[in-house]
Amino acid sequence: MTKGYNLSAECVIHTVGPVWNGGKRNEEELLESCYRRCMEIIKENGIRSAAFPCISAGVYRFPKEKAAVIAVNTVRKYLEDMPDLTEVIFACFGEEDLEIYQRLLS
Repeated sequence: MTKGYNLSAECVIHTVGPVWNGGKRNEEELLESCYRRCMEIIKENGIRSAAFPCISAGVYRFPKEKAAVIAVNTVRKYLEDMPDLTEVIFACFGEEDLEIYQRLLS
């Protein structure tokens, strides 16, 4: 985690998502681990709002639907024990991503 410096965010949690290789190299577990560790850092630091991009679902070719399911399910698991976290944003970069997240979150 670093300071946000000139960003509107106070801090940035850095994570590197896995490159999709057809699901043969534990990519789903690795992506879940990215979200899980971010949520742990959020909890440890008492962060009250967080935003996540669609980790690995762009140039790393992770299937968008699979990536979104992992993101939403992992974040939901942690929210139960994180009353200080009052806002989570999933930043979508296109209509397809937005539609997937809207469906999963409805």
